[in-house]
Amino acid sequence: MQTSNRQTQSRHQSAVSNPRIASVSRTTGETDVQVTINLDGTGHCRAATGIPFLDHMLHQIASHGLFDLDIKAKGDVEIDDHHTNEDVGITLGQAIAKALGDRKGIVRFGHFIAPLDESLIQVVLDFSGRPHITYGLEIPTQRVGTYDTQLVREFFVGVVNHSQMTLHIRQFDGINSHHIIEATFKAFARAMRMAVEIDPRRASTIPSSKGVL
Repeated sequence: MQTSNRQTQSRHQSAVSNPRIASVSRTTGETDVQVTINLDGTGHCRAATGIPFLDHMLHQIASHGLFDLDIKAKGDVEIDDHHTNEDVGITLGQAIAKALGDRKGIVRFGHFIAPLDESLIQVVLDFSGRPHITYGLEIPTQRVGTYDTQLVREFFVGVVNHSQMTLHIRQFDGINSHHIIEATFKAFARAMRMAVEIDPRRASTIPSSKGVL
């Protein structure tokens, strides 16, 4: 037990002294997005995307993953939220990949099951270097407030493709759209937190039998 505690303290001290931080800017004819992420943060979040519900979900990622996030976006929301929502996911995925670098020493795999009242969502992910998403949400309403619930999948597709992770999202239960989506973001945050942790037994090696991710 004492050895385990020392390893945990050493890992925490290393993360604090060498935080994995990355900033990415992405500008297109439709959006202008800036993302900064600290994988070894404390859960601080500043999100101003022009999409209030997305900002609320980004706060869930920061809070439950203990990542520091600073996300700003300007987009053509007068048309709809699609481009901004998708490009925030893309830019966040790029920032995650940049912060992870060569992925040496990370746990790599993460999983979590999050309840939110009647909703129960499982997220399993792998920083495999092979983008893939299996998306199993059945959201009963087209909108939560003004947010189009179809955009949940588009956000995660952007994150997955540009962070090069494998992501499985499974819904065990849920009848309230807000609860289903929020439980998904919370489970994603906790699974990602697990996956990006540094494994003290792996030291600085790539977490793959192939030696590369």
